[in-house]
Amino acid sequence: MQDSTTQTDTKKLPANYMPIVFAFYMSLIMAFLMSLIIVAVSNGFSDHYLAKVIHAYCIAMPSAFLCILVVRPLVMRLVKITVKN
Repeated sequence: MQDSTTQTDTKKLPANYMPIVFAFYMSLIMAFLMSLIIVAVSNGFSDHYLAKVIHAYCIAMPSAFLCILVVRPLVMRLVKITVKN
C-alpha cells in the first residue's frame, strides 16, 4: 500500500509546468482583486457591483494570464540583476 505523500505527488504536475501554473494562480488572484478595486473606484458600490466585477474579471483574467506569461522572463532577469545571489 502506498503512503499518502506518494499518492499526493502523483497528482502534481511536473516541475516544467511551474511558469504556467504560476501565471495561472497569479492572474486568477490579481485580476479578481484589481476588478474589485477598479469597479468600486469607477462605479462605486451600486446594486450591480458584483455583476460588474464578474464581467470585468472575465475580461481581465485571460488578459492577465497572457501578460504574466510574456512578462515573467523579463521580471525574473530584473530580479536577478537587483538581488544578490
